[in-house]
Amino acid sequence: MDSQQPTAPGAPTRCPMHTAEFAADPHAAYDKMRAEGPAAPVELAPGVDATLVVDYQTARSVLQNTTDFSKDARHWKALMEGRIALDSPVVPMMAFRPNAMFTDGTVHLRLRKAVTDSLDRLNIGRIRRDAEPIAAFLIDQFSERGRADLLNDYAKLLPLLLFNKLFGCPAGIGDRLTTSMSAMFDGRDALKASEDITACLMELIALKRREPGDDVTSWLIQHPAGLNDEELKDQLVMMMGAGVEPERNLIGNALLLLLSGSSSRGAGMLPEEAVDHVLWNNSPIANYATHYPLRDVDLGGVRVEAGTPLMISFGGANSDPALGAARESLSKGAHLAWGAGPHACPAKSPATVISLTAIEAVLNALPDLALDVSVEELQWRPGPFHRALATLPVRFTPTPGTRVAALHTPASATPPRRTLAPSHIPVARSPHSDVKKARKGFWSTFLDIFRV
Repeated sequence: MDSQQPTAPGAPTRCPMHTAEFAADPHAAYDKMRAEGPAAPVELAPGVDATLVVDYQTARSVLQNTTDFSKDARHWKALMEGRIALDSPVVPMMAFRPNAMFTDGTVHLRLRKAVTDSLDRLNIGRIRRDAEPIAAFLIDQFSERGRADLLNDYAKLLPLLLFNKLFGCPAGIGDRLTTSMSAMFDGRDALKASEDITACLMELIALKRREPGDDVTSWLIQHPAGLNDEELKDQLVMMMGAGVEPERNLIGNALLLLLSGSSSRGAGMLPEEAVDHVLWNNSPIANYATHYPLRDVDLGGVRVEAGTPLMISFGGANSDPALGAARESLSKGAHLAWGAGPHACPAKSPATVISLTAIEAVLNALPDLALDVSVEELQWRPGPFHRALATLPVRFTPTPGTRVAALHTPASATPPRRTLAPSHIPVARSPHSDVKKARKGFWSTFLDIFRV
C-alpha cells in the first residue's frame, strides 16, 4: 500500500517533521508555528498528517482533558480506514497497544497501577548499583582507543543493557531484545523488529511465570491486577520503549552540553544542571503524547477534526516565550518533558538517576573528555518524535580498560581482561571444531564477565 496521500486543493501547508532540515533546527519550526496559532498542521511521515500543539497552555490543557480527547489510537480514522500504510515508520510508535499509554478510563487506571507499583519497587540505590557496572563495562570497550562515539558506543547501549538487568532478561533473550529494540528505534525494518520484540517478551514472560525473580517482569506478573500474557507483553513494550530511546537522548544531549559549554549558563555546569537544561531546551522526546479528539474541537482558532492525531510538542511548549521566567530559573515543575495529566511519565526519578549515573561515570573515568568535532558539525537524527544526536564523537587520553575488574575483584587479583570483538573482525575458531558458535552479544558478554 502506498502511504502517500495526495494534497487536497486549498489544504494548509504542513511542516514536514521527518526531514533533516527539521531535525537540524526544530525550534525555528516551533517558533514559526506558534506565530500562527497554538497548533499547526504537520506531516509526521510521508502521507501521515497530524496537528502539533506548540503553545504551552494549550498543551497542558489537552494533556489534562480526558473528556474531549482519547489516547486510544483506534480512534485514528485514517489508520482504521486503511489510508495509512502499516509499514509507515511512525505506525509502531502510534498504533494502538493495550497498555497504559494507549488506553483511557478504568482500563488505563488498572494498567497504570500495575506499572507504577512495579516501578516503585525499584529503589534508587539498586538502580545505581545496576547501572554503574554496565557503564564501566561499556567504557572499558573503548577507553584504550582514545576516541569514541559516546552516542552509539555508550548512551545508546547503557539503557538497553540496564533494562535487560532490571527486567530480569537471561543472556539469549537479552541479546535478541537489545538488537531488536535498537533496530526499531533506528528505523531498520520496524515491523520485523516489533515482531522480534514481541517474541522475546513472550518468551521472557513464560520464563518468569515458571521462575520468578527479583525483577520488574516478575513483579508485573505477581501484581493483583492479574495481567494476562498479552497485557504483560504490552506493558513491557511500553516501559522499555518509553525508557530506552528517551534515556539515550537525555544522556547524549546532556553530555553534548557539558562538553561544548555552549549554553547561556556557560561551561562548568554540574550534571544535574545539564539534565535540567536538556529537559527544558532539548527534550529527549520532543513530540509525542498523541491524542484523538472525540469530536471536532477548536484550539484557539485552530480547528482539529475528530479522529485525527493531535500531537503534543514538548519541545515547542517548553520554548513558549510565555514561560520566560520559569525557563530562566529552569524550574523543574514547569516544563512538560515528563508530560502532564493522567498519562504523565511514571518513571521520572529512575530516569533521572540512570542519566546522572551514566554521565558521572564517563566524566569521572575520562576526565579530559572533549568533543572531536565542532558543535556545528554534529548531525541530529531525523524523525518526528525525538531530539536525538546521530553521533557524539569524542577524544581523550587512552586509559587501560580495567574498570570492570576493579568493581568485583580484590586488589591482589589480576584476572585477564575480557573485551568484545569488534563486529567487523571475525571470531577465531579452532580448525578442529565442527560446531559453529553464535557470536555473543553485549548482554551475554556482560553476564559472562559478572557471572550473574
